[in-house]
Amino acid sequence: MQTKAAILWEVNQPWSVEEIELDDPGPGEVAVKLAASGLCHSDEHLVTGDLPFELPIIGGHEGAGVVTKVGEGVSWLEEGDHVVFGFIPSCGRCPSCSTGHQNLCDLGAIMALGRQVDGTARHHGQGKDLGLMCMLGTFAHHTVVGEASCIKIEKDVPLDRACLLGCGVVTGWGSSVYAAEVGPGDVVAVVGVGGIGANAIQGAKLAGAKQVWAIDPVESKREKAMEFGATHTAASMAEAMEPLGEASWGTMANKVIMTMGVGSGEVLIEALALASKRGRVVVTNIHPAMEMSANVSLLDLTLMEKQVVGSLFGSGNPRADIPKLLGLYRDGQLDLDGLVTKTYDLDHVNDGYDDMRAGKNIRGVMVY
Repeated sequence: MQTKAAILWEVNQPWSVEEIELDDPGPGEVAVKLAASGLCHSDEHLVTGDLPFELPIIGGHEGAGVVTKVGEGVSWLEEGDHVVFGFIPSCGRCPSCSTGHQNLCDLGAIMALGRQVDGTARHHGQGKDLGLMCMLGTFAHHTVVGEASCIKIEKDVPLDRACLLGCGVVTGWGSSVYAAEVGPGDVVAVVGVGGIGANAIQGAKLAGAKQVWAIDPVESKREKAMEFGATHTAASMAEAMEPLGEASWGTMANKVIMTMGVGSGEVLIEALALASKRGRVVVTNIHPAMEMSANVSLLDLTLMEKQVVGSLFGSGNPRADIPKLLGLYRDGQLDLDGLVTKTYDLDHVNDGYDDMRAGKNIRGVMVY
């Protein structure tokens, strides 16, 4: 079938919205009509080359839609089902999945190739096979994906909100609840208030944090952070250092969660300085693939027994966490509506990223 998608043909070029040819789903695959896709910063990393995925590639990994066709061997999904895509597939059988770490599923190892699980392509444009961001390609009206990437949800959930669970919400919330292990009474600092940081703030609040510091240079984002549960704000980690110390009676932050748009090894020393004795720094933001060094005080790390841990997809299990978080949304305990700053159509995908770069959006969403 013919459909429309946003394709990145070369690094540091805009997304090209054009007609593509889409094949029927193969064995273990489903065809999905997309309803909405979040404009996540990770797709910007494709444009800048920080994530060296194979090009050309259809962008988008934070999406939701309706199943239109199922391939051979798919028994648990059928036409008309509503699904959210997990940007890491979860097969349920590999060592990571079987031990409760779906975010580290072995199928994730082939994501950078951008093809189906069998290594072939279902998407074609200008006579070439097209890759898919995270094997999904949600910057499109229709896509074909592996069943391992689909999480079935109830049909009453608005798909333009459910799509946010495909990446930003679970990643941010889990960074607080799972990776940082925020507990009642903790002091938490969240560095970067975008689509992930806003949810790290919500997760910390729900976990019982006493203080949640939202650190971001953009004033409007700091103001918005207060709506998500932040108790204090600062424009930078350096600016936060003294008041956070005073407000915590000198103990500093039990947890520091890094959710900047682009991570930088140079600032890790500041994150560790914000952390308390035995404090934990969670690195969730993506760093450039070729960045191989970090500026840290190893003496501080040892003598104060501080920790630095990485977190992918919020260290969570999307098949369990996506329905759980949608339940919190239904109950009014998780704000998805407030995350959506502005909506766009597919033809204006580049406008959405211009707004993101300008710091105007918590999360832009394309609605199809």
